[in-house]
Amino acid sequence: MRISRVLLATAIAFAMAAPALAQRTVSGDLQQQMTPAEFKAAGLDKLDAQELASLNDWLQGKVREETAVALEKAKEEGRQEVIVKNRGFLDFGSKEPIESTLVGEFRGFGKGQKYLLANGQEWEQTEPASLAGVRKDAPKVTIRPGIAGVWYLQVQGYNTQAKVRRVK
Repeated sequence: MRISRVLLATAIAFAMAAPALAQRTVSGDLQQQMTPAEFKAAGLDKLDAQELASLNDWLQGKVREETAVALEKAKEEGRQEVIVKNRGFLDFGSKEPIESTLVGEFRGFGKGQKYLLANGQEWEQTEPASLAGVRKDAPKVTIRPGIAGVWYLQVQGYNTQAKVRRVK
């Protein structure tokens, strides 16, 4: 079967647009999906019934394939969003630290003190670790997961770390 370049370009364009096409039900063949003018302009009117059926089958397969890929990608992006949004509340198995900056001035550690991060997270110190005499405006901080759901906050430039829990 010989397909012209215009026909091939049209078919590829449809296949690349598969995620958008998948939002509406793709049923029927190209002749039903396109206006008569679009069908003729694409050169599809030159195909015999068997060639058109083969092209429709190929296109339907591409739409299914691209839709499956797009759905899988959307699922993974959604999963990653949930993980990032809920880090610190639940253990998702990630051992990567959270790095951000504190909003406002840091004046040392103190049990019960709350720390608002630039990424929107809020953490509360749960142990009496102290770091007195410190005044830093918007310092960089790292919050690392420990064992059994425990998290530790450390301010850049200091070795002292405080046990914290996420409250927001």
